[in-house]
Amino acid sequence: MAFTPKTAPFSGKINAVTLGTGDKAIVIGGQNVMPFYTFDAAIENAPKIGLEVSDLASQWEVASLKEFYAGCTTMADYAKKAESVDGCDFICLNFAGADPNGANRSVAECVADAKAVAEVVTKPIVVMGCKNVEKDSELLAALAEALAGKNVLFMAAKNENYKTVGASVALANGQKLGAETADDINLAKQLNIMLKGLNVNPENVVMDIGTAAVGYGYEYAASTFDRIRLAALQQSDADLQMPILAAVCNDTWGVKESSATEEDEPAWGCQEERAITMEIATAAADLTGGADAVVLRHPASVATIKKFITELV
Repeated sequence: MAFTPKTAPFSGKINAVTLGTGDKAIVIGGQNVMPFYTFDAAIENAPKIGLEVSDLASQWEVASLKEFYAGCTTMADYAKKAESVDGCDFICLNFAGADPNGANRSVAECVADAKAVAEVVTKPIVVMGCKNVEKDSELLAALAEALAGKNVLFMAAKNENYKTVGASVALANGQKLGAETADDINLAKQLNIMLKGLNVNPENVVMDIGTAAVGYGYEYAASTFDRIRLAALQQSDADLQMPILAAVCNDTWGVKESSATEEDEPAWGCQEERAITMEIATAAADLTGGADAVVLRHPASVATIKKFITELV
């Protein structure tokens, strides 16, 4: 008798969210099985990969990144080059330079950069703020208006500023909205409920539930991924059925294993290889946990994670 395996697709389903416009638009989410469980049901939309383009990219010290972006002087230059990377599905603009405690770039400067990028790239755009709640409220509102019609995902609305960011990004300008919390299923659900109370359509929301570089308390991130995905699929919890984006680049390039020089830690080997490996390992863990999209910095990381996804879907 032939063996017929039992399948276990769930009644709950992750929302499918479209980013970008035209033939380069992408869809994240949409599945009703656990990550890469293709033996239970087909994966409707394979996880997507974004490449970070920072307004501080000129300060990156990694030799291969400097070589790859050689000749790039503006954010638009970097974005156009990033778009050419095989496996890159979207561009993620990181306006870390707008932080008042750092370079404190003006909102007008950031808007000018975003407009210039939108003119030269065809792939979808995701926007990160500077992580300063007050500055981001102003910055994201201006960027959402400047990129109207581009169907951009803006990260991130937080508990402290979700009313301002949600109103300006999603309601006033019809853009997609990221809901950012830190490794806690209850906080993630609460923020989604508050955004829904603001009349933000849940199908226009993507979650950034937090991650960590592997080895840095990653068990908290892993348990959060698992609990959210199971609640969404197994319990059909509509307040947790938003797709998840993991900004891996933010958590992996600053840890000691990535930043310590070979002079400081000669036994650790090549610094560049360490940093890329940390990014790849974290991205792979996030994807197997339930992330529907990851943001990476290095083209070598993109190539490896693209192969990882392709062979599992």
